[in-house]
Amino acid sequence: QVQLVESGGGLVQAGGSLRLSCAASGSIFSVNFMGWYRQAPGKQRELVAAITSGGSTNYLDSVKGRFTISRDNAKNTVYLQMNSLKPEDTAVYYCKIAGTISGHWGQGTQVTVSS
Repeated sequence: QVQLVESGGGLVQAGGSLRLSCAASGSIFSVNFMGWYRQAPGKQRELVAAITSGGSTNYLDSVKGRFTISRDNAKNTVYLQMNSLKPEDTAVYYCKIAGTISGHWGQGTQVTVSS
């Protein structure tokens, strides 16, 4: 059974940086999507950044230029480097890794940015 293990969340001051990691245990057939979502209290979950198997990326407008998504295909691991963090980035961050047959979510990691 595939599990995604996230790490790297925490409390940081505005302007600081964090790096999130999400590693899949077990194999996922033909991975074609890796992404990070976030959900703030009282808000819907939103896609923050995604990367395809070919390396194409897309970002939520509000994080462009501050966040960078990357992946290690051999390790089925996806990263999110978050710089210049703002209080409005505070949320629970979830990773998702999907293949042609199944998709999997991480358990979520809290990111809190203090002003």
